[in-house]
Amino acid sequence: MLQQTQVSSVIPYYKNFLKQFPSLKRLADAPVDAVLACWSGLGYYARARNLHKAATIIRQDYCGRFPVNIDTLESLPGIGRSTAGAILALSKQSRHPILDGNVKRVLCRYYTVAGWSGESKVMEKLWHYAEINTPDNNIRQYTQAIMDLGATVCTRSQPQCSLCPFRSECGAYRNGQVTRYPYAKPKKIMPIKKTQMLMLEDKQKNVLLLKRPDSGIWGGLWSFPECGPDDDVIDWCQQHLGLQVEHTVTLAEFKHTFSHYQLQITPVRLRVSAYPNRVMEVAEAIWYNKNDSRAIGYATPIKRLLALL
Repeated sequence: MLQQTQVSSVIPYYKNFLKQFPSLKRLADAPVDAVLACWSGLGYYARARNLHKAATIIRQDYCGRFPVNIDTLESLPGIGRSTAGAILALSKQSRHPILDGNVKRVLCRYYTVAGWSGESKVMEKLWHYAEINTPDNNIRQYTQAIMDLGATVCTRSQPQCSLCPFRSECGAYRNGQVTRYPYAKPKKIMPIKKTQMLMLEDKQKNVLLLKRPDSGIWGGLWSFPECGPDDDVIDWCQQHLGLQVEHTVTLAEFKHTFSHYQLQITPVRLRVSAYPNRVMEVAEAIWYNKNDSRAIGYATPIKRLLALL
């Protein structure tokens, strides 16, 4: 949960997640919809799907016992070299280096590593420094300490160098260039994609939701049907969903930002006269009501639009 997300945002999700899935078996046995429902609003939903997949693999292939081999851990969905190293260092006192965002920042400043960390040559240097600094003893303490150093002292903005025990040895501090490191990611113009989200309601105030493919944005989550920004929504509903639309209202558009682009959403509220047989035959479509007891996952923009209804 802490990948790409701040601790303050994670804590309530973490507590609720452990309440719903207190063991690996409970997580593996749960439907993926229930897992995504607990994750709704946290973003980067591939993490939730990978967590569920990993639990299922551990239950099936490893008799429910968590692997303690670094290569086996890295083979699980969603677990890379740094995460695997952190798991084994913190839980088993095994000597494995880690390289999360906080550790990268500490090492970049200490060794004045030039270049963006997304470049392979820069990452090679950082892994080398992470390796040579990882001690043979007190692995758990060191691993937690270097993460905490980056999180609380060697912060991205306004680092508290006066509190740092390594400031006299830190290359960036000695050169008066602390804020220069680590190098920022080269800026690119954020492309904008446009879509119309169709909020289809029947007379009982049920709304039509479609399940998105597992790959792509909001993979495996439930969302409103979408059409192109210039499509005629009435014709589109007739052609693609077999729906007869009685009334439409276009709501205020808004933007949702992803890591690589912005999505400009134009919500359109539509009233339909009856349940369409064609849609009801689709397994990945449901008529959903706010009082529905089913646990389903949906992204923040969908939650926002459902609240409008």
